[in-house]
Formats: sequence, structure tokens, C-alpha cells
Amino acid sequence: MTQTVKTSTLKKLIGQKYLQLMVLPGVIWMLIFNYIPMTGIVIAFKNFKITKPIADAPWVGLEHFIEFFSDPNFANIMTNTLGISLLKLLIGFPLPILFAILLNEVRHARFKKTIQTVSYLPHFISWVVLGGLMITWLSEPGMINEVLVNFGILDKPIAFLADPKYFWGLTVVSDVWKELGWSAIIYLAAISGIDQQMYEAATVDGATKLQKIMKITLPSIKGTIAIMFILAVANMLSSNFDQIFILKNVLNASSSEVIDTYVYQMGMRAGRYSYATAIGLFKSVIAMILLLTANFTTKKLQGRSLF
Repeated sequence: MTQTVKTSTLKKLIGQKYLQLMVLPGVIWMLIFNYIPMTGIVIAFKNFKITKPIADAPWVGLEHFIEFFSDPNFANIMTNTLGISLLKLLIGFPLPILFAILLNEVRHARFKKTIQTVSYLPHFISWVVLGGLMITWLSEPGMINEVLVNFGILDKPIAFLADPKYFWGLTVVSDVWKELGWSAIIYLAAISGIDQQMYEAATVDGATKLQKIMKITLPSIKGTIAIMFILAVANMLSSNFDQIFILKNVLNASSSEVIDTYVYQMGMRAGRYSYATAIGLFKSVIAMILLLTANFTTKKLQGRSLF
């Protein structure tokens, strides 16, 4: 039986030899840039110095992990990381689905294309540029303060990025603004694949727009939603380094210090490569656990999963 399966698999691979050759460059790229560098994880368990080879670094076991868990900043870093990520998940995940559904209901072709273009554009602006704009807009003499004061919403200008209590909200709002249109693309693609005869039959039966959305559109794209949800949960500990790094400053550090920025600070600025690697490995292990948990839960509830 095993020999038959092996023969069948070999024949299939030979029959797909040209397709397999097209995949080969991607596999080689992943091996070189994703898997081979993983051997460097060993320095998380060593006291590595950049002036000496990794092999000569003394073993310290779990010392760096213990140091991170006992760090006075540990609780604040985890609170900021999980807080920002949860808000992005709760707000940023459903909004592209809603946006895609609403955009799909637009029948005026030119207006629909205009909305799509406007919503996609911020995605192509780097956080370096967008962050600079936000710093300018959110300063006390900035555009946003001027508008809010002129409309009587504020009595006096506020230095938004200098006050930690505004930081989480600003990161979530700016992230949604930048990625809403781009994130909706995959849902629009899923919606476009729905059999239109179901909508026609529903129209004949007298179904309203809302009933069509609830009974046809959402059930038809639930598989896509499930997959995207699994990926979103797996990335919960990744709070978008570029965005946080640009908007972070000394005044809002109590609300903006997350795992990614702390790893950068310890590794690149302090030169503590082993300590930074240990923190990064801890983050990766938790991300894997979240991925497996989300995959298992989604499979049980929806019957759809990544694996």
C-alpha cells in the first residue's frame, strides 16, 4: 500500500515537473532567508558577543528568558502589546469585511472604482511618510487640533502624541485608515465568486438587501473569514513595528513600548543580542500557540482551518 502511494506521488510530481520547477525558486528563497537563519536561535541560550564566533559563546540556558520575565518593564510591555493588538483585532478585523460587503452593494461603477482607489492608496504610503504626517497633524499647532478647536470640540489644542492615554487609540485608528481598503480586497474577491443565481432567487422570494447579506454573502465567505481570523490571531504579538517605532517618543513610552520595539532597543541599541533573541523566540513560541489554538477553535466551530 505504501509503495503504491509512493509510486502514485512520484508519477504526479513527474507529471507536474514544470509547475514544480516554477515553485523551486520560492522554496530555495525560503530555505536561504527563513530556515537557515533559524540556526542563529541558539544564541538565545548563550552569552553571545559579536566579537566572537557563536560556537565560542558560553551556554547560559534559560537565563535570558528568566531575566525578561523578571524585568520591571515586562508587565507594561506585555500590556501594551496585547492591548494594542486586541484593539486592532476587535476593530480592525471586522471593518474590512463590512467595508467589502458595503462596497459590493454599490452599483455605480465609476463611484465604486473611486472609493476603491481612495481606500487603497494609504496602503502604499510607507509608515515613515505617514508617521511624519501624523506627527505634524497631531501636534498642538497641527491641522487636527485646529479643526477640533474651530468646531468647538476642544477648548485648547492637545499634544496627542505627548499624552500616553491617546496612543492606543491613535495606533488603531491610523492602522485602520491605512489598511482598510487593502484588507478588503480578499473579501471582495471572495464575494465576487458567489453564484449570482442565489441572489436572483432571493430577489424573486422577496428578500431584502440585509437578508441577502446575512443569508447568502456572509455564509458564502465564512471560510475566507475563518482563515483570515486565524492569521490575525497568530500575529497578535506583532504590533506593527514600523508604526509604533515612528509614533513612539519619550513622553508616550509608558503606552507605546511593545515587544518589537523593546527587542530593537535591546538588540540594536544596547548590543544585547542574546537577550533580544530570547525575547524574540518567546514571542514566536506564543505566536505558534495562538496559531494552533485559533486553528483548532475555528475548525471545531466552522469546519474550516489552515491545516
